[in-house]
Amino acid sequence: MSVSDARLAQIAARFAEIEARLASGTLEGKDFIAASRDYAELEPVARAAEAVAAMRGELASLAELDDPDMRELAEEELARIRAELPEAEHALAIAMLPRDSADSRSAMLEVRAGTGGDEAALFAADLLRMYERFAAEQGWRFELVSANASDIGGFKEAVAQITGNGVFAKLKFESGVHRVQRVPVTESGGRIHTSAATVAVLPEPDEVDVQIEDKDLKIDVYRASGAGGQHVNTTDSAVRITHLPTGTVVTCQDGRSQHKNKEKAMQVLRARLFEAQRDAVQGAEAEARKAMVGSGDRSERIRTYNFPQGRVTDHRINLTLHRLPEILEGPGLGELIDALIAEDQAKRLAALGE
Repeated sequence: MSVSDARLAQIAARFAEIEARLASGTLEGKDFIAASRDYAELEPVARAAEAVAAMRGELASLAELDDPDMRELAEEELARIRAELPEAEHALAIAMLPRDSADSRSAMLEVRAGTGGDEAALFAADLLRMYERFAAEQGWRFELVSANASDIGGFKEAVAQITGNGVFAKLKFESGVHRVQRVPVTESGGRIHTSAATVAVLPEPDEVDVQIEDKDLKIDVYRASGAGGQHVNTTDSAVRITHLPTGTVVTCQDGRSQHKNKEKAMQVLRARLFEAQRDAVQGAEAEARKAMVGSGDRSERIRTYNFPQGRVTDHRINLTLHRLPEILEGPGLGELIDALIAEDQAKRLAALGE
């Protein structure tokens, strides 16, 4: 996909216009937020376009050189630029691919134990820790919003808020069923068991994205249960919010404060309703996007973590890495995520060329 010089100039002009508006100091509130978001989205495209324009300009200038003494030097430089230009143009083509409008947002991460009882709950806790460590490596903020602990230290379900730039873009392909094959700590016979946990990654909406009426909410408070300290059994701090129009139910019992639990539950509710809105609005476009590397559906098995063989396999792109400990520690997860993003980009570029 080659981008014309006229289109390069158009991108540069649009970026300069947004830059000037932000520098003017006249924007406030929603206008400033909107312009800042436009700037963040256009900046990588503008930088890539600038690099391509500079290379093309250099090629044209060098090709016009008539000085014999300079010609040899010019030929070397021409060869270098001609070799580097295709890569720069490819980077620009990727930067210009239509973006999911939620890519730059923070995200809500939901992890739930699936089939496998206690072992599934322990695996859910392993996944949660993996994402927490990966978030720390990326410089993101990870905060546990709600957790329902199992008796032996795992999680039946847990919800975390991951705050930072581009969180959703990096984590959106993590949604689905994660399967583990290992000998459980509770297994005396040394047999390998297969368990599963589901992961859902939801972009975090702004309050303006999702309008929730008080009359549409049923809010129940009750005493929290499970691990958490003496206060759990003595205060009505747990909150359950039901969104009546959709039947969506969110519970939060992680904190001691009923007010904070309600606030966190509302954050999760907004994220779930926002994702439902996105799917409804995007329709066929959303289906096409999800089809790139799997549906993202929680019922689809996307990855297997095999402990006896020390390997992790992502079934959507047939990638196997024999680095299970490093992946569960966080740093190795980046290689899997980068491969998923690259596959998505390659398929979308190919689709544009059809």
